[in-house]
Amino acid sequence: MLTPSPTTKGRGKPRTSNHIRKFSSPLALSGGKANIYFGDSLEFYDDWPTPTVIISDGAYGILGFNGDTPNPQHLKEWYLPHVEAWSRRASYQTTLWLWNTELGWATLHPLLEEYGWKFVALHVWDKGKAHIAGKNTSNLKHLPIVTEVCAQYVREPRISGKTIKEWLLDEWKRAGLKKSTANQAAGVKNAASRKYLDQGHLWYPPPPEAFERMVRFANEYGSPEGRPYFSLDGKRPISREEWLTLFPKFHPIQGWTNVWHRPPLKGKERVAKKKSAHLNQKPLDLTQLIIQLTSDPGDIVWEPFGGLFTGVLAAALLDRVGYGSEIDPEYYDLGAERLISGLTRC
Repeated sequence: MLTPSPTTKGRGKPRTSNHIRKFSSPLALSGGKANIYFGDSLEFYDDWPTPTVIISDGAYGILGFNGDTPNPQHLKEWYLPHVEAWSRRASYQTTLWLWNTELGWATLHPLLEEYGWKFVALHVWDKGKAHIAGKNTSNLKHLPIVTEVCAQYVREPRISGKTIKEWLLDEWKRAGLKKSTANQAAGVKNAASRKYLDQGHLWYPPPPEAFERMVRFANEYGSPEGRPYFSLDGKRPISREEWLTLFPKFHPIQGWTNVWHRPPLKGKERVAKKKSAHLNQKPLDLTQLIIQLTSDPGDIVWEPFGGLFTGVLAAALLDRVGYGSEIDPEYYDLGAERLISGLTRC
């Protein structure tokens, strides 16, 4: 099948000369757990289910692939239509994992904040000295760089223009209740007054059970004139299930920190023909880690800049449902072959 001419919006012009694409698009594998599309992800976002995880590994501003920007200054323009689409399609349970260089991430951070993404943490992939082994570093004007970063972002929920933190305290005050009474309501010693209603760095949201008790208490003992309290629609109090949808999923894994000491890819792990097929292929184990941390089986994982579809493969292997796209026909074919091989062996 001859390669169609995909849109170049957002990714640069793909290499299409004399190339015959082996696989049709979209391609669904492993019972629909791995779904890949050939073309620009901007054309597919509205067709994909709402993501629980978005893994972004696009432009770095280093001319690393055909369509990358020549420097980080142009990254905002490159990513803007994608960030707009992610913001439109994501839910409050969505986590965005943004791979880039340190400077690339710093350049994109204001754009993400502008569109309502809240920074959670910065993770550093330390590839170690093996990453520069054999390379001539004598002409460098800085110490050799052996790291990439993966920034974690979530959506910032707002109710009536307030953050969750502000809304919790305002509703408690609106009910005419003392702050200290929240401990009795939540069934805790002092966590409600010191944590759940705190407005500083000590704040964290009450667990579902504690929140449910606080809502019940406020609507039973609060001022009758202001009822219902803790309501999203002004007609009834928010339910436990609705409360959970206001927060991203996160499942801590013991032993892991935000620094990932992991050698660069080599051997059978790196997809290659005569040489490495992709300059920036990510490790499957680190990709599985971020998916496990922020999703559950059956959840949707997006990989907008698929490359070799490491994210889609990791999602399918973890019983999630992956959706990815790639605009470069050579990468698309290699990624499809990798998926078929990787999922067949399981």
